[in-house]
Amino acid sequence: MSDATKPAQPIPAVPPARSRPPTPAERAWDNFFRRLTWGTAWLSVGLLVFFVLEIGSRAMPAVREHGTGMLTSTEWAPSEQEYGILPHIWGTLYSSLLGLFIGSILGIAVAIFITEDFLPSKWRTVLKNIVELLAAIPSVIYGLWGIYVVIPALKGPANWLHHNFGWFPLFSTSFGGPGMLPAALVLAIMVLPTVTALSRDAIANVPPRLREGAIGLGATRWETILKITLPTASAGIFGAIILAFGRALGETMALAMLVGNRPDISWSILAPGHTLAALLANNFREAVTDPPQVSALMYAALVLMLITLIVNILGSLVIWRASSKLKGLR
Repeated sequence: MSDATKPAQPIPAVPPARSRPPTPAERAWDNFFRRLTWGTAWLSVGLLVFFVLEIGSRAMPAVREHGTGMLTSTEWAPSEQEYGILPHIWGTLYSSLLGLFIGSILGIAVAIFITEDFLPSKWRTVLKNIVELLAAIPSVIYGLWGIYVVIPALKGPANWLHHNFGWFPLFSTSFGGPGMLPAALVLAIMVLPTVTALSRDAIANVPPRLREGAIGLGATRWETILKITLPTASAGIFGAIILAFGRALGETMALAMLVGNRPDISWSILAPGHTLAALLANNFREAVTDPPQVSALMYAALVLMLITLIVNILGSLVIWRASSKLKGLR
């Protein structure tokens, strides 16, 4: 039989690599790492509970004396034992919502610009890193930038708005310098990294087949973005906005330097205001020898902590649910 007519010899199969049981050292390391992560997770929970209990215990004298009256009173006069934080709660929520509105628009726009191939890959990485580096700038630097750059730049446009649209509640007061508008603009830049990073992840997790299907049906790039990508990623983007809201609520130094520190309740974005964090920063040093005032300040700190915790928990739940839904579409 010639070589041409010989049956082909089967190629021997490569024997699979034999698995082995883990060594005692590997078992010990795995057990140690599992216990370490478990302990670290519960330590974080324990620290949170400790903070709440510690602040709550120090605020308890004010809670017993004033009850919920502090939440509805507008007068803060320690010399007269008057401790009202309603204007500070208003200022905290109002400045945070204004900053969040501006920062969300900018952050979502940057996230779309980064994820939808408007730039080459190298420049997308550069832009992403620049935006994320904004989170590393100290708060006091933002405050100084707001004082020396933002406020002077706003004086002309703000006074023009008040002169021509003073009948509108948002522009009903004149602009004298520190106020809600410069505070909100600086706050928008400070929450930009949070909104951008989490929105970028939400947009990037949209299944590619949805985009491809829309383009295959004749949709343009912007129709695909506005009608397919953003609606699909909307839950994740909404969670990013909520988490950025929690970040804005706790901002201290920049707001203390820019918001004006006047405890008024006003719809005007040109008027000064006050926040809970600024109240604590500005008054705690002088209050150390006044136990009732310290207790009232801890009451304000407890209110701020509870608001921030609720907002952050809601944001985390929204992002978790959005991620679960997107995984189901893959």
